[in-house]
Amino acid sequence: MRDLLGGKGAGLAEMTRLGLPVPPGFTITTAACNHFSSRGRFPPGLTSQIAAALKRVEAQSKRRLGDPKNPLLVSVRSGAKFSMPGMMDTVLNIGLNDEVVEVLARSSGNERFVWDAYRRLLQMFGRIVRDIDPHRFEAVLDRWKAKTAGGKDTDLTAHDLRAIVGEFKGVFEDERKEFPQEPREQLIEAIKAVFESWNGKRAVDYRNFHKIPHDLGTAANVQTMVFGNLGDDSGTGVVFTRDPATGEKGLYGEYLANAQGEDVVAGIRTPLKVGQLRERTPKIYRQLDAFAKKLERHYRDLQDIEFTVEAGKLWILQTRSGKRTARAAVKVAVDMADEKMIPRDEAVRRVEPAHVIQLLMPRFDEAAKAAAHRDGRYLAKGLNASPGAATGTVVFDPDEAQRMGRDEKKPVILVRVETSPDDVHGMLWSKGILTTRGGATSHASVVARGLGLPCIVGAESIRVDYADASFSAGEVIVRRGDAISIDGTTGEVFVGRIPTIDPDFKGEKELLTILSWADGVRRLEVWANADYPRDARRAREFGAQGVGLCRTEHMFFEEDRLPIVQRMILAGTERERQEALDKLLPIQRGDFAGIFEAMGGLPVVIRLIDPPLHEFLPKYEDLLVEATELRIAGKDPERLAEVERLLKAVAAMREQNPMLGLRGCRLGIMFPGVTEMQVRAIFEAAADLKRAGESPHPEIMIPLVGHVNELRVERESLERVAKQVMTEKGVKVDYKFGTMIEVPRGALTAGEIAKYAEFFSFGTNDLTQMTFGYSRDDAEGKFLMAYVERGILPVNPFQVLDRAGVGELMRVAVERGRKTRPDLKVGICGEHGGDPESIAFCHEIGLKYVSCSPFRVPVARIAAAHAALRAKAGPKGTD
Repeated sequence: MRDLLGGKGAGLAEMTRLGLPVPPGFTITTAACNHFSSRGRFPPGLTSQIAAALKRVEAQSKRRLGDPKNPLLVSVRSGAKFSMPGMMDTVLNIGLNDEVVEVLARSSGNERFVWDAYRRLLQMFGRIVRDIDPHRFEAVLDRWKAKTAGGKDTDLTAHDLRAIVGEFKGVFEDERKEFPQEPREQLIEAIKAVFESWNGKRAVDYRNFHKIPHDLGTAANVQTMVFGNLGDDSGTGVVFTRDPATGEKGLYGEYLANAQGEDVVAGIRTPLKVGQLRERTPKIYRQLDAFAKKLERHYRDLQDIEFTVEAGKLWILQTRSGKRTARAAVKVAVDMADEKMIPRDEAVRRVEPAHVIQLLMPRFDEAAKAAAHRDGRYLAKGLNASPGAATGTVVFDPDEAQRMGRDEKKPVILVRVETSPDDVHGMLWSKGILTTRGGATSHASVVARGLGLPCIVGAESIRVDYADASFSAGEVIVRRGDAISIDGTTGEVFVGRIPTIDPDFKGEKELLTILSWADGVRRLEVWANADYPRDARRAREFGAQGVGLCRTEHMFFEEDRLPIVQRMILAGTERERQEALDKLLPIQRGDFAGIFEAMGGLPVVIRLIDPPLHEFLPKYEDLLVEATELRIAGKDPERLAEVERLLKAVAAMREQNPMLGLRGCRLGIMFPGVTEMQVRAIFEAAADLKRAGESPHPEIMIPLVGHVNELRVERESLERVAKQVMTEKGVKVDYKFGTMIEVPRGALTAGEIAKYAEFFSFGTNDLTQMTFGYSRDDAEGKFLMAYVERGILPVNPFQVLDRAGVGELMRVAVERGRKTRPDLKVGICGEHGGDPESIAFCHEIGLKYVSCSPFRVPVARIAAAHAALRAKAGPKGTD
């Protein structure tokens, strides 16, 4: 139903079926929108269907569109399958014209309401249907509001509003654009505008960011208007069945008396808390509470409900699944499972990997924040609309926010008086949002929560001056380009940067619960990439079941051992080289012992040295510059001799293409002393721990194998060392030898390679480079992002696994490898091991584990569970 009617239309139909008070109306399907988008006109017969549906609404409401004595007014609202709050258009009060307004103003007894409704129609029709700059209307309205005592739209009199209507008509005339007086023409034009908004810039940007398909289309919902601006016994609001920021159970939302729906969302006035409605009109509150509970039970999810009170009668205008923060998403999922509203599998399914990422994002260091208070850097406080900590450069223009955040990769905080859907492209690339108007259900709040961005709204003590590109808070002026820090959890704004700290993972009770449920569902194990004991300890805290990649070369770069490594590389004789290796041996042994201890009895995959040796030496260009300067200066001949010796050694090792040169297993074959020393260090550390009662499980990974003989030669040589150490120590260690599949030929000949490998680990970073023929460093800087933006590539293949090419090589390797060795253990240790889409593919082709950075382990745990649940549900999914 949602595919055809969109989320809003499906919700209206369902609420009507449930017997809730829904204003009469009808829905034009997404199929009509797609026809209109492709051909520029309505499908045949739609105009007559609209007329027939309108007649039924007229009969239900006992009013007629365009009848001055008893007029029907309707709204046209968008509504796609997936919620896109504020991204498409709505037109209200259709059916008003000069004749209807004059008659209604005399007969209704509420002249102010009539002129207010008409000015809203002119303003929305001009902006949405006729594409008139909205600032032209806003300037008129602001000028008139400034003349009143209170300066708010509610302070405008009927006389004021009538004058504003006249000026709005003048805007149409100045723009040489027509406002149609025929209500049916208004309706048809508004429906077309709603359809066109599906392909508007902000909607397209939003879909691109959230990976929503562009061919779904939007429905158009035509619905009888109910009015919250009839007086103090009327109003409008938005309510959530649970707090969308924290997940706490209970009605949460806002209400504006004597207002229409767009006033709440636009944040033009700061509204009342919905709890205050209980004091004002307890009967309405009780009804709203009952309807909210009924809808949550029916949909089994947190609901976002729009309502209007018209002259004391409650109407429900919309319900949809509420946008929520990561914290709320996790808490609501756990609580609803505990309340037996949903099964645990469904609770796991509702927590997205992105939610886990957001929960584990840094927060402000409380000590540093307290110091900022003491130093007078506190600026203002607003409503804590979306939690989290953000520090960045102040920008006021959403175009600049997009450019700086997306293109220049700079952290920015977007500061606005209030946000509108036209600002979304800038919000998508900001680190945080700050507005001076609005409430918890305003546009900025809803979008920020959906994006997981820290957001503060309604910071009314701040005054924004767009013309001067600055804002002031008391005596402090903050200009474009200055740094500020915002705490979306508390609503506090500070000038300058405040340092952040890592979150308390063990204190995230609901997250730990959902992860434990996910562990019971998933088949894929989740391991971690850890080069140091501290990494391994952190990985275990996050739930890692092993180390899938320990990069030994990272240990060589540390300050205390790099000079020894360089002496080993530059050694003139085998004896000198062996002396250096003998010094490295105890250091490496200590490294491995620390990691084995941290992981207890869990497996640890250690990759032997992979990069070419010249990477451990100074850069050739730097040495050349230094040698030249020393020669010119004619000083320090000893240093000149040392630099020239280094220069000669580096020059001898230089390669045209180091990535495809002497590295990985090739290095081990040509310079066996290095890898033999590493294997001795690994097995000495493991044997010592075994004798001490521990149970280490080293797995030795030989990198960059492209031919079976490379692995055969290396394994035979290194396994001799391993056995020799175990004999010396008098213990037997459980171990495996395997290889990293990162060369396409290695994947294609996996059947042969599996004769000598007890495990495979896909190194998808290099496998992607070699399959595409891209140098990652060059491609990402020069053309890869342009390829993605122009649709040449669907995504960056270094971030999301390329299933058709790289993925097919992986599939072939798994099938051929296991044909030779049925018990072959296969995992992945490239960056793709932490990407949810790539994890789903790893599940599909039967890998045993994925390995990722320690901080991505919780994300991978939930993503692996999702993959298992999708596979269990089958190709039709779970809807």
